[in-house]
Amino acid sequence: METKRQDIRTLSKRYPKLETLMNRVDKESLIRHHRLQKRNKASGIDKVTKEEYEENLEENIDHLINKLKSFKYRPQPVRRVEIDKGNGKKRPLGIPVYEDRLVQGAMAEILKEVYEPRFMDCSYGFRPNRKAHDAIKVINDTIMHKKVNYILDCDIKGFFDNVNHEWLMKFLRNDIADPNYLRYIARMLKSGVMIEGRVEDNSVGTPQGGLISPILANVYLHYVPDLWFEKCIKKQLYGEAYLVRYADDFLIMFQYERDAHRVYEAIAKRMEKFGLELSKEKTQILPFGRNCATRETFDFLGFTHFNGKTRNGYYTVGHKISRKKKKQFKSNLKKWVKENRNLPFDEFMKTLNKKITGSINYYSLNGMMREIKGLCRHAMYVTFKWLNRRSQRKSFQLDTFYKIWQERIVHPHVHVNIWNSTGVTYN
Repeated sequence: METKRQDIRTLSKRYPKLETLMNRVDKESLIRHHRLQKRNKASGIDKVTKEEYEENLEENIDHLINKLKSFKYRPQPVRRVEIDKGNGKKRPLGIPVYEDRLVQGAMAEILKEVYEPRFMDCSYGFRPNRKAHDAIKVINDTIMHKKVNYILDCDIKGFFDNVNHEWLMKFLRNDIADPNYLRYIARMLKSGVMIEGRVEDNSVGTPQGGLISPILANVYLHYVPDLWFEKCIKKQLYGEAYLVRYADDFLIMFQYERDAHRVYEAIAKRMEKFGLELSKEKTQILPFGRNCATRETFDFLGFTHFNGKTRNGYYTVGHKISRKKKKQFKSNLKKWVKENRNLPFDEFMKTLNKKITGSINYYSLNGMMREIKGLCRHAMYVTFKWLNRRSQRKSFQLDTFYKIWQERIVHPHVHVNIWNSTGVTYN
């Protein structure tokens, strides 16, 4: 299977358009994606789970292959659910039926191999070996070593809900010449959304939750800001400029303020042309860099970035956990501890350690240890407080609980080294 994927990538480097992609959605790839599916995941509108589909796996896959070959396969509407974003707002998710997940997974895998050689270096997110920390490092290094004095921090309003299907299909047709593959992409886009028992049309948007949505989003944004900025805009500017995009979040770093204002106006029109809109409240131009004696900050990928100084008084880019993400961490932690404090103690501490480790590891960049340790102390005191409220009699004394915490919970350390000159390293 790995050879087949490499073959697509090689062909994508060699030819402007690729053909005969749909025949790669075969029995082998569908069974492999069945095995990759997690158990106990929410089911789609047909209520079929992985376990149920697995009971007659060979027969089900053969039937699916026959439908695909005869063009009788039609994706079913996704089931709409809303999850809490942690700021009082809800994020809509679309849950496909199980069989559609397999087809989406196989087709998304092909699409990734087609576009990976074509995507720009400035894009991160939903790409192999290009994590959020890589984007943070590029931003850090660019501000530190390039002529950066201004930041254009961009926010797209409801990107996933406003992707224009016609434009997306035009972009895909620019690189893919397999009409059968494109036909199924179009069917997936127009499959509809089930909301409270009613199927509603989705003439725009790619529902978050579908396995193919992230790569389709990357294709759309590859053509809308990335290529346009790198091939058209940069050559018209007076000074240096650098774009960094992670999924639908992006910012542009400039040498000159007038370039920042010109691009702001141009990119707003560019977004409008393709059915998108920049949020006027969240999109901003701000002075930032070693030549800016300001306290301006900007948030990107859960971090707040600010102008700082080293112990020796030299300029550096500082990073800390954004206020929004810190509040969200504390709120989620308190809620989980309150709801699960009556679990068996060993199970409780083991699960708590996993929850804390994920957040701590993400935010443990160079220069952030003091803040990370403060977050860990907060987690310890919250846990101590609510475990002692399980009954009228206190369960622990603080000094005793501190020793238990030291034994059971991860110790903060620099997990992500963005100061490494060769690239991001994980300790």
